[in-house]
Amino acid sequence: MATQFMFANIFGKSSRATHDSHARPMVPVRCFANDDLYFHVKRIDNSRVVRQADPKTRKVCWKMIGSVAVAAVLLIGVLLPSAYGLLAGYQIQTLKEESRRLANEQASLELEEAKLLSPERMEQLAREQQFTDPEPQRVVYLESAHGPAVAMNAGRPKK
Repeated sequence: MATQFMFANIFGKSSRATHDSHARPMVPVRCFANDDLYFHVKRIDNSRVVRQADPKTRKVCWKMIGSVAVAAVLLIGVLLPSAYGLLAGYQIQTLKEESRRLANEQASLELEEAKLLSPERMEQLAREQQFTDPEPQRVVYLESAHGPAVAMNAGRPKK
């Protein structure tokens, strides 16, 4: 850093000439440390410099990469079963909720079926559609020597 006194010494003027004559008398001031140093920036071209390969550093680098990869695989191997267990727990919970929902739906469908097939509703539908009971002479009762089992096996081929 350049000071006023240094510039005065460089340009050949005395320190008294730089100040007013009406000012107080000048007291000699010590120079600052390293006041006479000048720094120049020198451009350095390192484009032709080639770094030499260090085989020890290369080995250490590959060992570090390998050990980190092994540690990552071990960590994943330790954490993977617990992660699968957590996901399985979520899936079990979802399946339980679906089972409850399906059971409720089945119960409501059975109730609706019971309402639709009730004898009171069948009579009401018969009245609305003007169905009548057949006359007793038009009813044919099938009787067989084998009993009711014949009617159930009538559609099956004989062996």
